[in-house]
Amino acid sequence: THREMNSLAHKGALLLRVGQVLQKQLQGGKPFGSRVLSSLRPRSVVTMTAAVDANGQTPKPIECRAWVAYEAKKPLTMETVIVDPPQKGEVRVKIAYTALCHTDAYTLSGQDPEGLFPSILGHEAAGVVESVGEGVTSVQPGDHVIPCYQAYCQHCKMCDSKKTNLCASVRNWTGKGVMKADSQSRFTVKRTGEKIFHFMGTSTFTEYTVVHEVSCAKIRKDADLESASLLGCGVSTGLGAVWNTAKVEEGATAAVFGLGTVGLACVEGLVHAKAAKIIGVDMDPGKFEAGKKWGCTDLVNPKDHPDKAIQDVIVEMTDGGVDYSFECIGNVEVMRSALECCHKGWGESIIIGVAGSGQVIQTRPFQLVTGRVWKGTAFGGFKSRVDVPMLVDKFVNKEIKLKDYITHQMTFEQLNEAFDLLHAGKCLRAVLKAN
Repeated sequence: THREMNSLAHKGALLLRVGQVLQKQLQGGKPFGSRVLSSLRPRSVVTMTAAVDANGQTPKPIECRAWVAYEAKKPLTMETVIVDPPQKGEVRVKIAYTALCHTDAYTLSGQDPEGLFPSILGHEAAGVVESVGEGVTSVQPGDHVIPCYQAYCQHCKMCDSKKTNLCASVRNWTGKGVMKADSQSRFTVKRTGEKIFHFMGTSTFTEYTVVHEVSCAKIRKDADLESASLLGCGVSTGLGAVWNTAKVEEGATAAVFGLGTVGLACVEGLVHAKAAKIIGVDMDPGKFEAGKKWGCTDLVNPKDHPDKAIQDVIVEMTDGGVDYSFECIGNVEVMRSALECCHKGWGESIIIGVAGSGQVIQTRPFQLVTGRVWKGTAFGGFKSRVDVPMLVDKFVNKEIKLKDYITHQMTFEQLNEAFDLLHAGKCLRAVLKAN
């Protein structure tokens, strides 16, 4: 059994350590004593766990349904895929719910420089661990988890720096659509035998996926998985941009550009930070009702000011500009407006939206010379495996919203419909029930 295998491995490692210590003592001519015994304590022994599924057996390939993106700008295709067993340092997850994010649409549009086809998209989800690969210790079959595109290994140069939430442990492989253990994909289309790339290290538009252990956040089992799925990207990003990246203080003024899920999460974060003035900016007045509900004190439509730049409008509204601004769209012109609506001397603008390949941001250098700061953020600065469980706790304790962001509950078969709703601007989050 799995337990017996681990016990044997532990005993074998301990005996090996005994031999090493005795040999060292004999060579040095030193007597045996308490120090030797102390050095043999079990806590100093590292064991390697074996691959195992929920039944205590060695994991086998699984057949399931998945949505495959064969090429840019085309609808996804439902396929039966073979999902290989997890290898060393990997976890196979049964997806319960998966949500649709603008980043999925961005990659499908062909604008993503790292976009690979054919692939299985999706990066906002929650599910249950089905099996684990060799060496996995932080989760086990049956655990509830959120796959996170932002890994957290705790040991690489980036994690050790304490200055960023970016992790370098698996980035070279996830960016190429493969797994670190063997630089191969775990997905194969049954019908053709074609290998399918992974996406962002998560690939959640499937009933089963394989992720790296360092990208798997274990959460409490009493949390609603449908709601918790949103913490895989959008809501976490908006909250974290306010709390971690900007570190907004009580009484601050802020402008949020784009009132989609990420923008509203920024608004929610600002409300929690007790910002005095929260200006929501969007060209779709249909989003203003949600903006008010989430906590905007003011709402501005740039179309209502055809003869004036939106940054000038906001500067006039705030006696010189806001303390903080957040760009949640991915439009380089809006990024400039967001910076230039900040107060000189101390204003900070946080870029959250992802622009198309090859696009650049620009402003007059004097904007920065006079004290404004341009920053970017990924996953809101949260360290996934540590902070996502904390956010789930906040949700369960009713400290943050999640359910309110879900405007459409759909079946797994309706994914292409969900993309249509997203493009039409008719939903915040469409969540699909996978299993």
